[in-house]
Amino acid sequence: MNTVKHIRMKTRKMIVAGICLCLAQYSYSQERMGVTHSGHITGQPPFPVEYYSELPNPAATDNETWRGVSGVSVNWGSKYVRYAKESKAKLPKDITGKLKGWKGEKVSAQLVIASAVDLENVSVEITAPLHVSGKYEISSDCILKGFVRYVMTDELNHHKAGTCGDRPDASRYDSTLVADPIDHLALSLPVAAKTSQGYWVGIRIPRDALAGTYKSDVTLKNGTEVIGRLKLELQVLNHTLPAPAQWAFHLDLWQNPFAVARYYGVQPWSKEHFALLKKELKPYADAGGKVVTASIIHQPWNAQTYDPFETMVTWMKRVDGTWMYDYTVFDRWVEFMRSMGVTRAIGCYSMIPWRLSFQYYDQATNSLKELHAKPGEQVYRDFWLGMLKDFAAHLKSKGWFDITHIAMDERPMKDMQEALSIIREADADFKVSLAGALHDELSDELDDYCVALRMKYSESLKRKRRSEGKITTYYTCCEESYPNTYTFSNPAEAEWLGWYAAKENLDGYLRWALNSWTIEPLLDSRFYSWGAGDTYLLYPGGRTSMRFENLLSGIQAYEKIRILKQEWERNGDVKKLAKLERILRNFDEHQLKDIPADRVVEQANLFINTL
Repeated sequence: MNTVKHIRMKTRKMIVAGICLCLAQYSYSQERMGVTHSGHITGQPPFPVEYYSELPNPAATDNETWRGVSGVSVNWGSKYVRYAKESKAKLPKDITGKLKGWKGEKVSAQLVIASAVDLENVSVEITAPLHVSGKYEISSDCILKGFVRYVMTDELNHHKAGTCGDRPDASRYDSTLVADPIDHLALSLPVAAKTSQGYWVGIRIPRDALAGTYKSDVTLKNGTEVIGRLKLELQVLNHTLPAPAQWAFHLDLWQNPFAVARYYGVQPWSKEHFALLKKELKPYADAGGKVVTASIIHQPWNAQTYDPFETMVTWMKRVDGTWMYDYTVFDRWVEFMRSMGVTRAIGCYSMIPWRLSFQYYDQATNSLKELHAKPGEQVYRDFWLGMLKDFAAHLKSKGWFDITHIAMDERPMKDMQEALSIIREADADFKVSLAGALHDELSDELDDYCVALRMKYSESLKRKRRSEGKITTYYTCCEESYPNTYTFSNPAEAEWLGWYAAKENLDGYLRWALNSWTIEPLLDSRFYSWGAGDTYLLYPGGRTSMRFENLLSGIQAYEKIRILKQEWERNGDVKKLAKLERILRNFDEHQLKDIPADRVVEQANLFINTL
């Protein structure tokens, strides 16, 4: 969630107008070349899916790191490092990569190719992990593998405090290529001379796997020539994670189906659109996503994203002045997401949009109209009260009322109280969620409460909410320098987020943008309002990212901690509980500027995976 106070609308309109002009200038080239948010001509057809070329690297080759290097070296690196493309990666000598995990857990590693010579067609082969007893093999279908591609990024604000504020001039910020997208669609890639190239290996351990050590062979080729051989050992511990749909962690990453329709050029809500959404949103479901993001008015966040959220509910004022509401799109969207396994909650945005303007279809004039109204005005009350009563009846008919939340993000206290009074009048049992500032006086009204990382719930408030079965989470946005999930952030910061939720005894984490893509998200993650990568964690083509995979690792750590704590409390194992608390105390955001997240996370994993 990013607060509107950081957006100067006049400047934004100028930026959007400039981008539209730039796009118009190149509209003739839609079949020839694309253009990014910064006006960078991509040199290839717009909106690539399976194959694409990265933007040129603005950084010069770091010749000093390549001095005296010849040929190709390959080895295991760290999943927390974005290896610079232009530099010779510093790698260990041990050719055996080692992973540990629970049954049901997804574990990841990164290998790196550093080549002093041009390689035309690099590919990686991995044998199915085989138990040392020979009695169990993990299917190759359980392996996610792909090149770690490079995307354009920028940096923190010049005063190093977050990234909030308009960024109309990309040249004011240091723009570099960084490793982030995991490209499982590219079966092979060229690697230029004096280039380092990462490759991701993720293994989802079956829940019925045999505990013990598994071994796998990794072969790297340039065409038919073998350029490297590595070993991979996986130790499966005798603990089991439940299936992601049963994870307790409350993951709420706002989905943007409209970005998918725009990128692929398909009609929203068509058969083709839903087929694409199934591929693009599968990683969210596989990570235990709990909340369906539904927009029940036109553009609840105004122009916060390149692809605005349109309404999933059609509001129509009849000739006689009465209202009719069509929920066809809303129903299809919710049913689709539930079929994907996202079934815990539906977040409906928003009674208090950033721009207090509400679009509807006016039957009398056969046109779209806008109502400008604000909380506290009678016209606002009448507009929402009738809809919410009708909406409640519809949700009950679908069996969704108990999981649906009338959702808001931070607005003035008086406005939120006015909205709450209308909600309660419409149906006293409506659930309400808020992502915003901490207001103790609002807690009793909120079934799902999410506050910024820097705001701390009192222990008594957390206990009270948990005893009442309410959800209590936190979010990060453009205000945080560390931790965050920018494309220039330390990838371990994404994993840190799950550990922090465990430390604070919170139910989970919210991020305002799962896939609100930039114009060319595979090539350029920079945006005109916030730091690069702030608007999305997933890439087109069903691609995940270093950030998303590490976020998943943190969620799994949260689940492991929850399970172990229950076991230790049941058995009265105070020593292990005390050790865990000491480990969790290290997850302090104020230390991240001086103590990198990877160091904190690696130490914590060392403890949790020795049990």
